[in-house]
Amino acid sequence: MNGLLPFETALARLLDGVTALPAQLLPLDDCAGRVLAADLAARLTQPPFAAAAMDGYAIRWADRHQPWQVVGESAAGHGWPGHVGKGEAVRIFTGAPLPAGADVIVVQEEVARDGNSARLAGTGPPRIGAHIRAAGQDFAAGAALIAAGTRLLPPHLGLAAAAGHGELPVVRRPRVTLIATGDELVPPGTMPGPGQIVSSNPAMLAALLRGAGAVVHDPGLIRDDRAALAAALTAADADLILTIGGASVGDHDLVVPVLRDLGAGLDFWKIALRPGKPLLAGTLNGTRVLGLPGNPVSAFVTALLFAVPLVARLAGRGHDLPVQRVPLADPLPANGPRRDHLRARRTPAGALAFAAQDSALLSLLAKAELLIIRPPHAPAAAAGEMVDCIALDMFQYVF
Repeated sequence: MNGLLPFETALARLLDGVTALPAQLLPLDDCAGRVLAADLAARLTQPPFAAAAMDGYAIRWADRHQPWQVVGESAAGHGWPGHVGKGEAVRIFTGAPLPAGADVIVVQEEVARDGNSARLAGTGPPRIGAHIRAAGQDFAAGAALIAAGTRLLPPHLGLAAAAGHGELPVVRRPRVTLIATGDELVPPGTMPGPGQIVSSNPAMLAALLRGAGAVVHDPGLIRDDRAALAAALTAADADLILTIGGASVGDHDLVVPVLRDLGAGLDFWKIALRPGKPLLAGTLNGTRVLGLPGNPVSAFVTALLFAVPLVARLAGRGHDLPVQRVPLADPLPANGPRRDHLRARRTPAGALAFAAQDSALLSLLAKAELLIIRPPHAPAAAAGEMVDCIALDMFQYVF
């Protein structure tokens, strides 16, 4: 393709036809952050019985202004089995079952007690039924509680547990295999020799994708060898293969020719994007393949813009990134034909783009809190003008 594909078109093509992965049944403890795959209904009624909402005395509303004889005690897990009659009271504690015959609770601060005799010593309950949680007040058995497609947060898990569920059907986590290529690369922690550099992209991208909900496998660095690369690609047991580097058209860029040798269907994009113009997309034996640039900032930005939404869609979630409207702290010049993403930090005056924007500068990427989005051919922007920014400091990582 000779022209540069617009970012929006590329993303739409990438996500076209992508649906959530199949469901799996998991224990509640493993469901946080996952997407519920089917509507959830209550198996139980909550509370299952009328219960005390306060510590106090259970009496009949009609007897509130007369002395009472304390005839028993009801505690959580140990209810009183009798029936509250005229002029009787049962000492009751929060969460305990309401004894039969009682229809109101007087809070303990408003009761004067002498032995087994007690009386009202305050204004008393405001109405019949006061300080009582009715059976089914929260939900009843069979009630619809959580809709399919909900991303499960801690309160959802508490609700599911209370409703009688120990396991939930959730969308399976997408599996991503990272394949980093390059004879010049050495693993982190290894001292590079002449002409070598440390491979930083896999650690960065694995964290990004795990934060987006993926299970990430990294088989290690793959040398610039067709057979080695072909073996790594065919061995990948994944929903998405993410190659890093080697996806351009140089003599040592082997990803495209090896994928073609393996019969992959390719749509090699040159995206109207900065950083990260070269991007490969295709499928290999039904598995989606994304080929990212090797420069660290380019790799991060393209993974954020393309791989993260794809993983989110496979995981059953919406794929929109956190975008905010933020004022510019300093003016920006007019933009060229490619959509740009300027690394920036937050200041009291607004988003301040770093002076250097080279796609190899990891130190500035690590300091960036925002990516200022500059549309293609955007005119010069003055200080104070509102611009769209991807909020890197608000990205919801879910490990």
